[in-house]
Amino acid sequence: MITITLPDSIHKYDEPVRTLDVAARLGGVVAETALAVRIDGALHDLATLIDQDAQVEIITRDHLEALELLRHDAAHVLAEAVKELYPDTQVTIGPTIKNGFYYDFARETSFTPEDLVRIEERMREIVARDEPIERELWQRDDASRYFQAKGERYKAEIIAAIPDGETLSVYRQGEFRDLCRGPHLPSTGKLGIAFKLLKVAGAYWRGDHRNPMLQRIYGTAWRDQAELDAYLHQLEEAEKRDHRKLGREMDLFHFQEEAPGAVFWHPKGWTLFQTLIDYMRQRQARAGYVEINTPDVMDRSLWEQSGHWEKFGESMFTTEAKEERVFALKPMNCPGGVQVYKQGIRSYRDLPLRIAEFGKVHRFEPSGALHGLMRVRAFTQDDAHIFCTQEQITQECRVVCQLILNIYRDFGFEDVRIKFSDRPAKRIGSDAIWDKSEAALKAAVEATGLSYTTNPGEGAFYGPKLEFVLRDAIGRDWQCGTLQVDLNLPERLGAYYIGPDGEKHPPVMLHRALFGSLERFTGILLEHYVGKLPLWLAPVQAVVATITSDGDSYANEVAAQLTSHGLRIETDLRNEKIGYKIREHSLAKVPVLLVVGKREAKEGTVSLRRLGREGSETLSLRESLIRLETEALRSTNAPVRLPQSDRAADETERIIQGAAG
Repeated sequence: MITITLPDSIHKYDEPVRTLDVAARLGGVVAETALAVRIDGALHDLATLIDQDAQVEIITRDHLEALELLRHDAAHVLAEAVKELYPDTQVTIGPTIKNGFYYDFARETSFTPEDLVRIEERMREIVARDEPIERELWQRDDASRYFQAKGERYKAEIIAAIPDGETLSVYRQGEFRDLCRGPHLPSTGKLGIAFKLLKVAGAYWRGDHRNPMLQRIYGTAWRDQAELDAYLHQLEEAEKRDHRKLGREMDLFHFQEEAPGAVFWHPKGWTLFQTLIDYMRQRQARAGYVEINTPDVMDRSLWEQSGHWEKFGESMFTTEAKEERVFALKPMNCPGGVQVYKQGIRSYRDLPLRIAEFGKVHRFEPSGALHGLMRVRAFTQDDAHIFCTQEQITQECRVVCQLILNIYRDFGFEDVRIKFSDRPAKRIGSDAIWDKSEAALKAAVEATGLSYTTNPGEGAFYGPKLEFVLRDAIGRDWQCGTLQVDLNLPERLGAYYIGPDGEKHPPVMLHRALFGSLERFTGILLEHYVGKLPLWLAPVQAVVATITSDGDSYANEVAAQLTSHGLRIETDLRNEKIGYKIREHSLAKVPVLLVVGKREAKEGTVSLRRLGREGSETLSLRESLIRLETEALRSTNAPVRLPQSDRAADETERIIQGAAG
């Protein structure tokens, strides 16, 4: 007797049973929409035979896990379609990715947009055929001979790396066979038609630039047409918001081949970047942090001692100096922070010690992975390292969590998710230390009352972490801030404090980043706001533009007055029509345009236009000054410097008289 325990019922069978039959016995929607099965926690095909007692869950189209299955099968259907249309093409690998899938092909002729249309049509034909998808077990050598005979040398190369004697899993649908672990849907018809091919890109075989260049076809697949339409709309919105395009329009930054993955900041972009740093400095100072700066280049031995060399060595930029020592550009700031902590004797009375650094780090990212500000090789982290006792962990973590969430709200991000990432497979430190670290971090986040999800195996190599994920204006998620509890690095790097017992003890080290990468956070902000940044963030907060040259003198006086109150102002005195000026500054996403002419000079007023709004309003210079200054300072939590009314009136009168004279 075999007992099958489902989430809401128990079934008994006299002999082994296929999960497909279990689903059929349940009937109704479950039988119609069943895609796969989870047996004792592991995902399997519906055709799997159960021959012993088991916990079973039928995965239907409504499950979130269905997306992974559908995208996996979409990749196989894509490969089958390509082989039918272009038989000489070699198939390589086709995994799922976030929101979709891709498949890499070796083909002499480049795929065109018209080819993608043909391939997608053939994919729909394959779905309509409803071909059964069957798992076959092959011996390694048989599989190798089969794919070699088919001219699939890339598949044969994958098989060659598998140990002798292994039994391989091969899936068949129609006349197409592919090497795959699975699981897969019961048939191609279960895929449905809520998929779309998106683009073709180049990709090196196995991600190595020394290998042949392949063609990668990207696609997306969803559970139904409504989900697909929503995602395609999101892609359209994302294209409008592309920070690289906005960076050009707003004259913020550029990239060039001589420095791949490194940003050339223009004056306006650097102003925005420094505004972020100034904001963070204020917040950190109020939270009791001190700021340091550590070297960009340090000896290899330090990175070996910390464990970074073993973990990140292949991604570190290194150089050999004349004395033949190996140096590395730092990929992280933490070892440098520990060196500052170690200067002098620390007492338990000195803790917690909160040390912040805006440190430039360098990591070798593959050229194909680089993407504007979002993925670079050189970037600035708003790191901080909090040295504390074990008794202080919960309180310090609680304060950091609240600080992070408050900061995100200042930037307009209200929807923030928290993920708890525990020990990865490759790590330093004993299990006992990891048990203690994970328990402390869980206790801390639970003490805040915040909800979180678990992200198994994704912790840092030295400790568990919390990841703070922002959801932007069009529903995309961005992982930014992190908080890690580290009981390993301080001891490895020889850091200690003198406890109440007079003995040396290694401190706990909390690694904390709020923006994460400032470059990436800048890109996220630009896309979230479509470049229309809040006044306090905008690199140019207002432009004073003249209607005719009669207003030049008054425009300069207005700009000087606004600048003296801390606003970032430019003037536009060009001999151009005011409509042209308005359009140009709107494209550059300037939040406020102050239009002045002969009448405004005489009356001491300005015509104030807001970005994205129709029309304008006429205000006195004094009122526009107070309004803009208040608005510019409101979100920074800084004290608002309102001018004394008499002084402001005197200054306004002086400007009016000067312009009139």
